Amino acid sequence: MTRRKARIPIFIGLSIAIGVLIGSTFNYKNKSVLFSTNTNEAKIKRLINYIQYDYVDEVDTDSLLDDAITNMLVKLDPHSVYIPKEELQRVTESMQGKFVGIGVSFLMHEDSVVVTSVIKGGPSEKAGVLKGDRIIVANKDTLFGESIENRAGIQENEIGTLLGDRKISDAVMKSLKGEPETSVDILVYRRSTDKTVQIPIARGEVSIKSVSSYYMINNTLGYINIGRFARTTYDEFKVGLDELISEGMNSLVLDLRGNPGGFMDIANSIIDEFLEDGKLIVFTKNKNGDVDRSFATNYGDFEDGKVYVLIDQNSASASEIVAGALQDNDKGTIVGRRSFGKGLVQQEMDLGDGSAVRLTTSRYYTPTGRSIQKPYSKNDTKKYNNDYIERIHNGELINKDSIKVDDHLKYTTPKGKTVYGGGGIIPDVFVPIDTLNTYSNRLYGGLNDFVFKYVDNHREKLSVWKLDDFVENFDKEDVVFNQYINQLDLNTPIFPKNSENLKLYLKAIIARNLFEETGYFKITHKKDPMILKVLELEADSQ
Repeated sequence: MTRRKARIPIFIGLSIAIGVLIGSTFNYKNKSVLFSTNTNEAKIKRLINYIQYDYVDEVDTDSLLDDAITNMLVKLDPHSVYIPKEELQRVTESMQGKFVGIGVSFLMHEDSVVVTSVIKGGPSEKAGVLKGDRIIVANKDTLFGESIENRAGIQENEIGTLLGDRKISDAVMKSLKGEPETSVDILVYRRSTDKTVQIPIARGEVSIKSVSSYYMINNTLGYINIGRFARTTYDEFKVGLDELISEGMNSLVLDLRGNPGGFMDIANSIIDEFLEDGKLIVFTKNKNGDVDRSFATNYGDFEDGKVYVLIDQNSASASEIVAGALQDNDKGTIVGRRSFGKGLVQQEMDLGDGSAVRLTTSRYYTPTGRSIQKPYSKNDTKKYNNDYIERIHNGELINKDSIKVDDHLKYTTPKGKTVYGGGGIIPDVFVPIDTLNTYSNRLYGGLNDFVFKYVDNHREKLSVWKLDDFVENFDKEDVVFNQYINQLDLNTPIFPKNSENLKLYLKAIIARNLFEETGYFKITHKKDPMILKVLELEADSQ
């Protein structure tokens, strides 16, 4: 009996060791830690120690190591990246779709922090902060004049549209952010009353919208814009989808232009709203050849509706998963220009000091089996990064026939449509880039600054406008537009097309200040070539 008791600890120890060994074979993260030779790790540590203690000059070894990691990842592929700890919080907040703060957008105007938007339901709205308020003090920190510049350089983030120095805006963010339920007392100057107001605010969780706008273009055609695929995107999308369906929508414009991607599972959930039960959405394959497939369920609420997906050269990753899944399943119509061409999947991995890497761990493939990752060289990323310039030079932004395809990467959808892999999603309906809208408003400076001053000086007058009335009737006599043109002090007249374009964007940017993104889109969509093409396709299908 005594011998048995004495052996029990040995048996327990052996069991734990065997369990760890077996467990490590199923978990690559533990495996790499437990069973690596540590030779390379020891080499790096020794080199850092030599530099730190024996090198002739003082060196920031942390910065040196950051550079080494960055250069190491560059040699793997274009999308494996290092995220320093100073940037990780900002990146994480954007992808999680929320942060802790007071809930305002702001810009730096001259030497003042001006609130441009108060987020609905956020702490500032509840506390009574208004658009146009100048935040001059936050918890005894002065936020105007030279005092901001003296506190610049802090890397924290309160959501905002920022004009001015990034370091200055970061210093302001430092004062506005904090832990949940902590308090910040702000002193604001309110121009409408010419008074200062003390406002205590309890910091709280604030949402960062990824679905920036949704509305009905006409009685049957709805519109939803998705800026990125964050953790909260599906919930935001579903609210918009349900509301538009209730308003009579039977065709949807899903705008993914400029969307850089995000979480694949969120994109899959959105795709599921359109595809029938059992349809393949996407599959991934890792270095070992392991395949993971995602399928649609029977929970989709728009399986019988028509879908138009808008993409351009900046639509990437999860955006391409959406476009590829619908295109390969013969669902809807892809409209626009060839997408970016990112078919690599990254996993974020913590490095233990507050920094992280996003490492490519697999490739994804559309339902027909095509990879849309554009070619890249591990030794030369310059060509990959200059792809947009190459598209301009080869003319593919203007002419669909200039898009190069590889017949070896030709695939066929269930209904016989030909699609191609090897570098982005080629749309079903090509729409060339609108050079007038893209460039003409850049020929004349100060548009944003003029709009801010105009709105700031006429807040009470502008507050009576309703969105649809504003879209149809604001500045019909060009009074505001002429004020803008006169302050430019031009030596030559503006070409009529440029003038028309400037009027459109002047009105749209004012609308954004008053009615957020929906106001902006309702105006710009009147001249948007892709929206006009969708309306044409809709009319032809009637």
